[in-house]
Amino acid sequence: MENRHTFISKAVSLLLLICVFGLVVAAGCSKKETDDKQKELVVLCGSSFPNPVEELCSQFTVQTGIKFATTVAGSENLLPLIKVGHQGDIFVTHDPYLDYVADANALAEHIQVGFVAPVLAVQKGNPKGITGMDDLTRPGLKVALSDPEYSTCGQMVFQLLEKKGIKDAVMKNVENRLTKGHSNLGTFLKTKAVDAVIMWNGVANAFGDSLEVVPTAYEYDKEIRVHVIGLSYSKQMDSLKQFIEFTKMRGSAIFAKHGYVK
Repeated sequence: MENRHTFISKAVSLLLLICVFGLVVAAGCSKKETDDKQKELVVLCGSSFPNPVEELCSQFTVQTGIKFATTVAGSENLLPLIKVGHQGDIFVTHDPYLDYVADANALAEHIQVGFVAPVLAVQKGNPKGITGMDDLTRPGLKVALSDPEYSTCGQMVFQLLEKKGIKDAVMKNVENRLTKGHSNLGTFLKTKAVDAVIMWNGVANAFGDSLEVVPTAYEYDKEIRVHVIGLSYSKQMDSLKQFIEFTKMRGSAIFAKHGYVK
């Protein structure tokens, strides 16, 4: 009887030890998952920049082990997340959004990594022989542009068309092909739905296998810079500072590689 009680006692002790060990392991896993989540930086990425941002973040992860969660959308759609929601650690965007972040008291630090510039792009091989913006007035030519209501590029293009006195003639060829996203313009050329577009340089670079850029003089009144912005309310400030320092060293070269140059 005594041996039976001893056996039961040992069995109960062993069971308790297994339970305690399981709780310790679970707690350790939970802590690891929490630590991993704390190391993760959230990037709010303007829709024109996913390719260089992916490369920049990947290189940083290889060097540091710090991972990223990235949300890609138009800068105008991401800005409310910063101003109202205090979301994200990093904002990748272009002028004038740096000023908007500063006005919202959300600017910690920023690095200029390149430029976005409107470029004239045509189908591969330039079958229509387009040499400049004035050619977009040709009757019957199919043209697509970004909508100035939503796009800084669109605003710049419309101002220049008006300055050159050709806006009405070009818009006859645009018809209903005003788009909100630059990737749509690239798709139009890729599918040969249009003959020419004006789009950001970096996005044209991303579609390089299916379009070509027509070299033209820069006639726009302003230059638009690209920024990697650290947000002041970040709860991962140490990791954020590491990323900003890394961006100082590698950001400009990576964005230049992807076509974000004047």
